[in-house]
Amino acid sequence: MTVNENKAEHGAGNRLALVLGVTGGIGSAVAAKLHANGYKVRAMHRRAQEQAVATPQYEWVGGDAMNRDDVVRAASGAGLIVHAVNPPGYRNWGTLVLPMIDNTIAAAEAVGARILMPGTIYNYGPDSVDLITENSPQSPVTFKGKIRVKLEQRLEAAAGRGTQVLLVRAGDFFGPGAANNWFAQVVVKPGVPVKSITNPADPGVGHQWAYLPDVAETMMRLVEHANELPPFARFHMDGFWDHDGTQLAAAIRRVTGQPGLPMKRFSWWLLRLARPFVPLFPELLEMRYLWQKPVRMSNDKLVGFLGAEPHTPIDVAIRETLISLGCLDVADSQDRARGLKHSDGARVPV
Repeated sequence: MTVNENKAEHGAGNRLALVLGVTGGIGSAVAAKLHANGYKVRAMHRRAQEQAVATPQYEWVGGDAMNRDDVVRAASGAGLIVHAVNPPGYRNWGTLVLPMIDNTIAAAEAVGARILMPGTIYNYGPDSVDLITENSPQSPVTFKGKIRVKLEQRLEAAAGRGTQVLLVRAGDFFGPGAANNWFAQVVVKPGVPVKSITNPADPGVGHQWAYLPDVAETMMRLVEHANELPPFARFHMDGFWDHDGTQLAAAIRRVTGQPGLPMKRFSWWLLRLARPFVPLFPELLEMRYLWQKPVRMSNDKLVGFLGAEPHTPIDVAIRETLISLGCLDVADSQDRARGLKHSDGARVPV
């Protein structure tokens, strides 16, 4: 298929999406949402045949996001490329992140596809305004934040050359299928019933969270209206704003039926001690400002465009997350789940 033929198909409603990073939390959620909405999902993975056994509903192709030829070949015929890939274990950002986005941009330019990408709050430093808009100055103070800014600059440059780009920034992810995040690695301990809650935030400091199914639903609704967007479109989600750092814990207590569940402070000092020996710890320490000062993105632009932001009630979101992490028995939680509703009004399956 030529570039012009692919662009014509894209403009006519091409519903083939290439998802990079489909085995990660956000990639998995977006792929499932696209598939549920009638998209043919093509997933690229280095071990494609193994993955196809678990999720045969997708078209699996072999390839590596660090290999430009692999990405361009996988994108053939696609109208949408979801760039949800991250370095394994979130390591080696300095050498992997920018080459991977360059490969995605090259593929999108080659086939005329739109790029859809999740963004983060890392672009903004502790000196940010109280409510951050899409046009607020970006002043990252962390290594990852500076890379994110460079990444988005490359996407904006690609949009200037004719590639459609849609970027959705959200808070810290949590939800089913997501294990590499603050909720699953710090707030609770996966694989066992919840015995305590760990809070990384300083007392009284709010924090912005994002439930993955809501992020995926938001992206899906934006994609369905993508023809109304400018070439480089950015939106912020509000997600779940824990205004004082205790509301997430309160939801966990309600869902587990343990009103006395203790909440303890995160031991940041341990990270400082182990910093020379664990490569990830210096980067986590860089992010501490997000737990020392409220840093919140405004969703006014998103609400103005969509009319509302998809929002699952926090108790429902926490219940589904804890079940997926092996922290909550489905049968034991059924009674507490009755009466809770999803954002679309449907009852939670029990």
